[in-house]
Amino acid sequence: MLNAEVHFALHSGHDIRVETSIQTVDQEFGRALLLELKQVDQLRRINQEDQQRNQLFATQHLLRGMAHEIKNPLTPIQLSIDRIREKYLKKIDDKNSDFSNYLNTINKQIQDIEHLVNEFSDFARMPKPVLKKIELSNVISRSISLHELSEPGIKFIFSKNKVITNINGDEEQLNRVFINLIKNSIESIHEKKSKNADFKGKIDVDIRSDSDYIYVTIIDNGVGFKQIDKRKMLTPYFTTKKKGTGLGLAVVTKVVNDHNGVSMFDSISNGAKVEIKLPKYYE
Repeated sequence: MLNAEVHFALHSGHDIRVETSIQTVDQEFGRALLLELKQVDQLRRINQEDQQRNQLFATQHLLRGMAHEIKNPLTPIQLSIDRIREKYLKKIDDKNSDFSNYLNTINKQIQDIEHLVNEFSDFARMPKPVLKKIELSNVISRSISLHELSEPGIKFIFSKNKVITNINGDEEQLNRVFINLIKNSIESIHEKKSKNADFKGKIDVDIRSDSDYIYVTIIDNGVGFKQIDKRKMLTPYFTTKKKGTGLGLAVVTKVVNDHNGVSMFDSISNGAKVEIKLPKYYE
């Protein structure tokens, strides 16, 4: 058997790598050559998606146990802090003591841990999507509206292009996807604005379709994605943010995969670009 990988450059500008396998087989009339062709890129993408699903499943299982074990002692710790405050605060001359500050610091840390545990718990309990016919453009409009109210300094542009955007999807889970993606764009814009107070942030959301898929593209003019391995970027817990949990893009990837879709993340010359591809709804 002879195996080789062949590289084709198409007129369209796309490259295709094909894995070839040639072997001889016995036939009634004699021996013949059997040529088998496999598109390498497609196989690699399927393998990567399978690895991603397995990793997410293992992570969810781990987080269920972690969230339970961490959350259990938080309530008695909080109650103990409250009782210490009630019992001793009046007995201590707080003008010359940092007693209140210490208790407030502990309270703040407990709240931060609780927030983190809730994020882990939500990710671990994320159910399989309940699929039904939905209008994707309405889901995206909801997500944009939620952020527009709190971010008047950022210009939001939503181009629907008069396309029918029916898909078979879970409305709440997809709403969470676009809330996370737009939130990432907002945080990226704020990071850029912190270095230039006059900077004007902008988020463009475009939705289009072909015969089989609906494509949602989100482009912002923030700092863009850091120069890191994209596989790491989509891994649970991996984050470049000071207060990040590393679950935002992991949630996006899981939900999109569960909808038989594809998510792509790219840095562009002046910001970042995210594209979500989802199958169209057919009766």
